[in-house]
Amino acid sequence: MSNGHFIQSHGVETSMDIARRQAYHVAPVVGQKRPFTTSQPQEPPKPGAGAHHIALRRPSEISNPPIQESVPLDLARASLAPSASRLTASKIHWGLGAAAPEEERGISNAPGSSQNPLLSLSHPRYGLPTALTANFAALGVNSIYAWQASCLLARGLLSGERHLVYTAPTGGGKSLVADVLLLKRIIENPNRKAILVLPYVALVQEKLKWLRQVVQGVEKGISDEEEDEAAGIHFTRKRWKRLQRSICVTGYFGGSRTTTSWADTDIAVCTIEKANSLINSAIEDCSIGDLGVVVLDELHMLDDEHRGYLLELMVTKLLLLQQDIQIVGMSATLSNTEMLAKWMDAKFYISTYRPVPIDEYLVYENTIYPAATSRQLFRTASKLAVTTSIQDSIPPHRTIEPSAYKELSNSATNAMVALAVETAAAGFGALVFCGSRGACQVHAATISEAMPPLTEENDEMNKRLDLLAELRSLSCGLDPVLQKTIIKGAGFHHAGMTTEERELIAQAYDQGVLRVLVATCSLAAGVNLPARRVIINGARMGRELVGPAMLRQMCGRAGRKGKDDAGETYLICVKADLEAVCDLLDADMPAIESCLAPEKKGLKRALLEAIATGLVSGSEAIKEYVQCTLLYLTLDKKLVYAIMNSALQELVEEGLLLLKEDEAYEATLLGQAVVASAFSPEDGLYVHEELKRALQAFVMDGDMHIFYIFTPLQVAMNNPINWPIFRDQLDRLDESGLRALQLVGVQPGFVNTMVQSGASLKETTLAQVKQARIYRRAYTAFQLRDLSNEVPLTTIAQRYRTPRGSVQTLAQQCHGFAAGIVKFCQRMNWGMLAAVLDHMRDRLEAGARADLLEMAQVTYVKSWTARLLRENGFKKLRSLAEANPKDLVPILMMVNPRQTQKKQLYPTEAERYAAKLLAKAETIIASANKIWDREIQVELEE
Repeated sequence: MSNGHFIQSHGVETSMDIARRQAYHVAPVVGQKRPFTTSQPQEPPKPGAGAHHIALRRPSEISNPPIQESVPLDLARASLAPSASRLTASKIHWGLGAAAPEEERGISNAPGSSQNPLLSLSHPRYGLPTALTANFAALGVNSIYAWQASCLLARGLLSGERHLVYTAPTGGGKSLVADVLLLKRIIENPNRKAILVLPYVALVQEKLKWLRQVVQGVEKGISDEEEDEAAGIHFTRKRWKRLQRSICVTGYFGGSRTTTSWADTDIAVCTIEKANSLINSAIEDCSIGDLGVVVLDELHMLDDEHRGYLLELMVTKLLLLQQDIQIVGMSATLSNTEMLAKWMDAKFYISTYRPVPIDEYLVYENTIYPAATSRQLFRTASKLAVTTSIQDSIPPHRTIEPSAYKELSNSATNAMVALAVETAAAGFGALVFCGSRGACQVHAATISEAMPPLTEENDEMNKRLDLLAELRSLSCGLDPVLQKTIIKGAGFHHAGMTTEERELIAQAYDQGVLRVLVATCSLAAGVNLPARRVIINGARMGRELVGPAMLRQMCGRAGRKGKDDAGETYLICVKADLEAVCDLLDADMPAIESCLAPEKKGLKRALLEAIATGLVSGSEAIKEYVQCTLLYLTLDKKLVYAIMNSALQELVEEGLLLLKEDEAYEATLLGQAVVASAFSPEDGLYVHEELKRALQAFVMDGDMHIFYIFTPLQVAMNNPINWPIFRDQLDRLDESGLRALQLVGVQPGFVNTMVQSGASLKETTLAQVKQARIYRRAYTAFQLRDLSNEVPLTTIAQRYRTPRGSVQTLAQQCHGFAAGIVKFCQRMNWGMLAAVLDHMRDRLEAGARADLLEMAQVTYVKSWTARLLRENGFKKLRSLAEANPKDLVPILMMVNPRQTQKKQLYPTEAERYAAKLLAKAETIIASANKIWDREIQVELEE
């Protein structure tokens, strides 16, 4: 027992049930808990409740008025009316298995720093500056857990002498350990840099914001002697910048361009690809000694078939160098931590501590079964699979009433809605995971119809209306499904949405504006959004059964320290998947394996990069390099050397490496270009063939050839072709565009055949794969063309019948691929082609034609917005900088004209929308002024 909080040890009562009978305030997961209707209980307290009384009714005990089958015209007003919900969530009743346990366990809290001084980061043992610990405290980190202290104080870690590999449950405080080690290294060694590696752009952006808050006002430990030296006349500007006291945190992801150079960066927060490129460049220019620490978050990504080999490459290169560079790797889903630590010659630490307990439940056929552990949940599922009379065999914890509504006739959907609405009604946040993007929208709409109505227009409703206005002000406009669900307090989140939409929705959920968020499993591995209750609607994500690691990631979102004091997970299972769920829940976490195996061809890239950057050359050095790989540790040594020799031979045959007379290897000009552009050997060879053909016959009187060259290979291969749309776009091409596509191998006759036959591309033989790549890239290039010709993103999505988020992802990934293509041309000494492509790269980034490139630098001004501003009198950057914000609002309204009639809007919604646009106009003018001032300064200096 601790702090008066109680959790049932056998999963008999949910944490929300316990919260309701507590006499004191319980903080919700997100935002502030809104007042809930109080009443006398309809049934006596269960045995074991002690002196506690039921202060709140269960949502299942609140009878809702009859629902009218009508679609309200005024969405906001309708949401305030008692009959706004078209559906009523089913009631949830106590089952026979819900008898109170004999004991109650208190929430396990780490002892405070007053009890153990080492649990305060301000303790001298950690050696952190006061400004840093104050920033941590301001961000909610007032003390650390015992396992964090034990890990940090292990010999050689705080001093940077030893590497570290560790694992802890999601929400257990993993990141703080790495943050402390990284920051201490940078502060105490002002000439050294840090690289923090994260798998996804969203995580990079989130971590970037966090670290910048943490280091604000924190100074590096530069000695007085160094400052005196820096003030001398013989000290270079570059060296002076390096000795500035402030800590510079820079983000590297996609094709992003930053005004901060690598030389001026202290902490680089990177995606996997960008981190590998930075390390390659540092090795090549002999500045790798500047690196002090590399943190690898989500270390289980080593096993990822597409990107895992890049992580292994990074670690292998750092291990071979034997520089004073500390490597820190962490994950919540590692099963072979000790083996990975052996590979890295690192200390390892395994923590099972989770500050917020999670109660697990299995939901089957409208019945909820408790499971305090995965093993119990497995046994429950096993019994369900073989028992005919389920409830006779296993007394249920709670039961959900079957629904009379057609929309809720499916037991899984009925259970999902009942559990989500119950959570929202109690003032908490629920995350619902489902298997597809389409399912996210359908389920969010269904849940919203059954959400408890607000009884009056209050602050919560005003925030939802503000969110609607913010979404409406985006260039892509307001999604009609979100328009209906948000007003009820529900939203959805998936990769088909734009980045701006996802950020706004995630922020609204985190702040409590939305009570229910329906998402695909990608959210589990993405941004940090905790919930009181996680509901997994089915064990399949897409067509495939979810794996043990992803299941743990999703369940780990339940309950987060600082947000809540308990968490619950509900796995809703259908009969067809019961046996698979049994196997899933009984499965161990998969061991991490090397991605350099022959079938994945990762070792070819590993060898090419090491040789091209000058890291190794001779046979013995190459063997020593291979011995540093995870592959060498996990496979038979003779087999590894055989794979190595085979890979080297392939690289020589492909013209990427040259075997010299002294048995040493050297990268050819082509091999150097492939590594410099961050392509794999396979992609690099393909790009080389495409560009050689372009050099021989480049279509200069149009842009279509360039769009084809800039189309990212991976994105194109995942982009399904709609053949009638392909034919329609071919028919609309001018002579130049058609000539460009025919030059790369597109045959209009073949497209017509595919339309008439309704067949799909065959990709069995090498020739078929090559042909498929050409047609997929050409089809995707049409979308790139539209993006650069100022066609609104929403129009492109409709034209090609693809999600807006997919179009935006194409644009973002295109930037990185285009940068690689330009660098490839430069390394190959194809200067003219590099110059032409670099100009078009600027157009792609701006999403505009050449005459708008200057204007498109301004915040919020891209593509169609820039064109409208120009056509309405703001032709130059200076005129935009001197504009009145009110004059821009009508133009911004033209970017995304509302189709909704005023009578259908809530009375203040139009004013809110205008206010959001006015705020954007002010930001646009401020950004234009900043760019204009910078250009004036450059002119003056010249």
